[in-house]
Amino acid sequence: MRVASLLPSATETLFAFGVEPVGTSHSCDHPPAARELPTLTSTVVDHEDRSASDIDAQMRDVDGAVYDLDEGRLAALEPDLLVTQATCDVCAVDAGEVRAAAERLDPAPDVLALDPHSFADALDDVVRIGEAVGEAAAADALRADLRERVDAVRERAERAVADEGRPRTAVLDWTEPPIRAGHWVRDMVELAGGDPSFQPDGPSEPVAWADVRAADPEALAVAPCGFDRDRAVEAVGDLADRPGFDELRAVRRDRAYAVDGNGLFNRPSHRLVDSLEALFGCLHPDHAATPPAANDRVARVSRDGSEAASPSVRADGG
Repeated sequence: MRVASLLPSATETLFAFGVEPVGTSHSCDHPPAARELPTLTSTVVDHEDRSASDIDAQMRDVDGAVYDLDEGRLAALEPDLLVTQATCDVCAVDAGEVRAAAERLDPAPDVLALDPHSFADALDDVVRIGEAVGEAAAADALRADLRERVDAVRERAERAVADEGRPRTAVLDWTEPPIRAGHWVRDMVELAGGDPSFQPDGPSEPVAWADVRAADPEALAVAPCGFDRDRAVEAVGDLADRPGFDELRAVRRDRAYAVDGNGLFNRPSHRLVDSLEALFGCLHPDHAATPPAANDRVARVSRDGSEAASPSVRADGG
C-alpha cells in the first residue's frame, strides 16, 4: 500500500510498523529516514531559530492558510491512503482541505483523519493506523508493549503518591504567550502521579501569567510545540523574565524542566509513552527508574531560566 502521511505522529507510527510513506509533511523528522522522503506540505511561517514570541507574531499576521499542500506532487505519488489529523488547526494542513484534495485525485485515495483528544485516544490510534495499512498484527504487538510500559509507570506512580502525594503540576506547550497543554497531557499528569487540575480538560489554551503564579506549581514542565530541548531552554528564558518566576515553588524546589516538545508531549504517537516516563521522572525523581537528568530530552532549569548544571532536589521546599 502506498501511504502519504501529512502528520508527524502518524509517520513515526508507520515507520514503527516497517511501513515507509511515499510522502510526508515538512514537519516529519522522526525517524531520521523520514527527512529523506518527498515533502508534500509547506508553511509560510518561519520557525527556524525563531523565538516563541516571533513565531506567535507570524501566526497572527498570516492572512489565509498557514500550511499549503502540494497537490501536484501528491498526485504524482499516487497514494492509496492519506493520513492526516483534525485535532489542531494550527499544527497541520486542515483536514477538510486534505479531503477535498483527495477527491480531486484520480483515483481518489482513502483518507484517515486522526483526532485524538486523550492519552487513550492517541494509543488507540496506533491500532487504527495499523489496521488501515494492513499491519494489524504489528499494531496489536506495539499496543501491548505500550500498555505494559504504561502499567509500569502507573504502579510506580501509585507508590510515589503514597509516599509524597501528588505535586501540583503545570505543563506548558508555549511560552509567549503562555499556553497550558491540553488534550492528552492532563491524563498523562494524572498517570504520572501529579495533580492535573492546572491542565485544561480539552484543547491547549492560553493562560494568564497571574494564573500560573496563583497555581504555584510544585513541578513545572515547559515543552514548547515544535521546539527541541535546547530551544525549550531558551523559551524558559521568556518565563524567567516574568515577575515571580523565581518564586514559583517548582523553581525553588529545583523541579522546573525544559523538555524537547518536538520529540515529547506534542505528538500523539506511540512515543507519548516515552513522554509519560519522562514526566514521571520529573514529578517523582526519587521513585523513577532513571532521574530526569539521564534523559537527554529533559533539562532542569535554574531560577534565571538557564539550564542547571546538575540535578539537585531539595526536600524542604525552599
